[in-house]
Order: sequence, then C-alpha cells, then structure tokens
Amino acid sequence: MTNPQRLKIPISAEIGEVSALLLLPKNATTLLVLGHGAGANMEHAFMEELSQQLAEHGVGTLRYNFPYMEKGGGPPDRPKVAHPTVVAAVKKGAELAKGRKLLAGGKSFGGRMTSQVAAQGELKEVAGIVYFGFPLHAPGKPGTERAAYLTDIKVPQLFLQGTRDTLAEFALIEQVCQSLKRATLVRMEGGDHSFKTLKSSGITHEAAIKKLASETAHFAAGL
Repeated sequence: MTNPQRLKIPISAEIGEVSALLLLPKNATTLLVLGHGAGANMEHAFMEELSQQLAEHGVGTLRYNFPYMEKGGGPPDRPKVAHPTVVAAVKKGAELAKGRKLLAGGKSFGGRMTSQVAAQGELKEVAGIVYFGFPLHAPGKPGTERAAYLTDIKVPQLFLQGTRDTLAEFALIEQVCQSLKRATLVRMEGGDHSFKTLKSSGITHEAAIKKLASETAHFAAGL
C-alpha cells in the first residue's frame, strides 16, 4: 500500500480550505479528482481501497473533503459551497496532473456535485466524469428528474452502478445513459449503493472495488 501525500486546497476567503490526499504513482497516465459520498469523508475505507486499486491500474487520485466533512460532519454542503469546492479541487488536480489526462467525479454525492459543475461548463480541463454510484433518486422514490441536466455535460461520462442500488433502480439508470450521447454504463452485479455484494453472488467487496478500478482505467484509456 502506497501512502498518499497530504495537501490543502484553498476554496475561497468565505469558505476557507479543505484537506486532500494525492496518490500519484510514477506510471500514472491519468489523474482522477475524487469527491466522497454524503456520509463519509475522503479517508473512508471505500475511498482508500478504491484509490489504491486505481493506482494499480495507472490512475492517480486527488481525494478531497467537502467543507462540512472538514468540520467533522453534519448535513452535506449546499451547492453554493459544494460547487466552488469541486472547482477548486479540479483546478488543483489540473496543476498536479502535469500533462496527464484529468478526470473528475466521485462517490454518490461527490459525483453528483461534480456533474452539476460540469453541466455549467466550469470544468474545461476535465476529459471525462466518473460516477461511483450516481444517486438518481431517493430510496423508494424512483424517478429520473435528477438526471435532466446531465445532457448539458459535453465530455464522456462513466456510470458504475450496482444492480441492488436503492438510490438508482438499474432500469432507470439504463434509460438515463441511453439518452446521453457519450455515456458508458457498467453493471456491477449484486452491488448496493456502496458496492457491497451478497455472499450468494460469489463476488467479494474486494473484487467489486477491483472491477471499479479496472473499468475506470479502461474508460480513461479510451479518451
């Protein structure tokens, strides 16, 4: 396991700065700016394991905290705080990439906030967006309204989605991806919103994370 480098990313005078972790192997051809999910910070086991597996596939990561997690938790930041944070993190990523391909995205909330900023045309440095479980709807309330703006994103998008994800019925995320011009959907068999699988599936959580990493590297290679 490689230890990441600790950094600080300044957001603005009002918001302050957030912590970040850079894991950039020498052989990396790509750097992914990676936002965390709503309920856990950048050092959550999933984020750590995913970053290590991505590094094995030549994809570096710049993980960062959103301000509410920097303060220790609470309700997720509203877009007026989350969006500038994404912009600042991607700007930092562009500086650190040094000519490598730059991707942006995240787990659930982190991916959604990144997509909203991308749809506004503010992530011009980014070659593609990656979602590790796009939160399409609230649990038990299926719908596709939250995805309406995704058509405004000009770069390719990669959706890695579990078939047991209660925040995205698989048939609905398939519909969404079919409506987008440059979207790739990867079916994570038996995975829930955190890509945890049932023992009966024969797929371990570790194997699922390895697949997330290999599919991300394959997507990056095709850009």
